[in-house]
Amino acid sequence: MNDTAELEENYRRAYGNRIGFGTRPALIMIDFVQAYFDPECELYAGVEDALSSALRIREVARANKVPVIYTNVTYQHDGLDGGRFFQKAKPLRNFVSGNPMGNWPEGLAVGDDELVISKQYPSAFFGTSLASTLTTWGIDTLIHTGLSTSGCVRATCVDCSSYGFIPIIAREGVGDRHSAPHEANLFDMDAKYGDVESEGTIMDYLNKIGASK
Repeated sequence: MNDTAELEENYRRAYGNRIGFGTRPALIMIDFVQAYFDPECELYAGVEDALSSALRIREVARANKVPVIYTNVTYQHDGLDGGRFFQKAKPLRNFVSGNPMGNWPEGLAVGDDELVISKQYPSAFFGTSLASTLTTWGIDTLIHTGLSTSGCVRATCVDCSSYGFIPIIAREGVGDRHSAPHEANLFDMDAKYGDVESEGTIMDYLNKIGASK
C-alpha cells in the first residue's frame, strides 16, 4: 500500500463523514487581492486559475440571488493593528493601507450590493462582524473560495464550523503557492471541518437553490 492510500485508509476509519449542503448559502471570496497576482510582489502565488474558478462560481451565485462576500486584509501605518500576525509574517507589509497590492485584481469588481469585510488576521470571522451578519441573513452554508488554502481559507473554514455554519470549500476556487500545503489542507478540511466539493457540484447546488426560490 502506498503512502497516499495508507493515509486515506487511516483517516477513513475515523473521519470521512459528509455534512452536506444546507438550504441558505452565501459565497465568500477570501483575500483575492493584487499581491497574489503581481509577479513583482513577494506574495505572488500563481493562483490565477483559482480566481477564474471563483469568478465562475460568483456568476452562478449572483444569477441565483445568493449573497456574495469579499474579504481583504488592511493595516494601519506600521501595522499598528496587526499584532503578532503582522510581526511574524513580514509580507503583510504589502497590506498597509494605501499599498496597491491590497487592491482587487483585474477582473474582480465588487458589486454595490455586496459586502466587503476588512480583516487583520487569517480568519474572516476573527475580530469581524461576519458571524453576526450571516446569522442576521439566515445563512446556514458558507461556500469558501480564496487564498491561501493553508492560511486564510483554512482559518476561515475552522471558524465557520465553530460558529455553526456549514463550510463548503470549492476545490478549484482556492489556491496556494505550493501544491503540498494546498493538498494537505484540502484533505484535512474535508476530513474534519467541512466538505470539499468541485466547482461543478457547487454550481449545480446554487442553481437548485435559485430554482427553489
